[in-house]
Amino acid sequence: MSEDAEPVENISGGPGSGGSMDTFEPSDADTRAAKVVDRLGELYWQKTYGGQDAFECLVRTILSQNTSDVASQPAHDALMDRYGSEDEEEVDLVDALADAEQAELAETISGAGLYNQKSARIIEIAQRIREEYGGEDDFDAFVREEPAEAVRETLLAMNGVGPKTADCVLLFAGGRDGVFPVDTHVHRIYRRLGIAPPGADHEAVREVLEKKVPEGKCGFGHTASIQFGREYCSAREPACLDGPEACPLYDLCDRVGIEPASGDVVDPAETVER
Repeated sequence: MSEDAEPVENISGGPGSGGSMDTFEPSDADTRAAKVVDRLGELYWQKTYGGQDAFECLVRTILSQNTSDVASQPAHDALMDRYGSEDEEEVDLVDALADAEQAELAETISGAGLYNQKSARIIEIAQRIREEYGGEDDFDAFVREEPAEAVRETLLAMNGVGPKTADCVLLFAGGRDGVFPVDTHVHRIYRRLGIAPPGADHEAVREVLEKKVPEGKCGFGHTASIQFGREYCSAREPACLDGPEACPLYDLCDRVGIEPASGDVVDPAETVER
């Protein structure tokens, strides 16, 4: 396993944002998905997740929508600097954002893109959480203690919260085993590997992975897959174009949508016969 710390430029927030490093035994599962995650654990890190503040995690994930973590991280930091404390004392972030002026919040998070839309959603969600749960601590308890499916359904009913956002809150705040959020990297990689059908949508990929990856490994499987997508399996220039030695998952991959001889790379969905 790599000694490098998990990067902060990742929705999990790196080593300082909840969870703890751990060591997992090689999987006895006979699925290719489990073997891929074990290989990623050897390449990067093995970690159990949980412990982030649920509302802050929700806000952070909303900020990451349709932009990179590198862009959304400064927006998150600016938001916390402005609304997360007052006179060097911590405040209830739900209260602070429920009462925020949208124009001011939009300006604060402008680096994350779609800032008018995101600021309106964050304020609306904060007001809803204050009305239904009272504040940050009670919402945190709800996310950690209630059945995962009930939490997921509640989150999905909030404006602007999709499956990936809900699953990130369940994983990084709730510490729930068996949750494998699917972002653009995960969606691309596991269809390219041939583990999920080439035309599968994000939810279908999630269902495959949560069925075929051991529960305790879904968390680091998600975050390590993101890192793998950045370093090796990018959308346009996957490392396998340079040969078997260039990609650490080459022997486990079907390379769906990739033609090494010509260098052509298409989304796996484009390989489905119509």
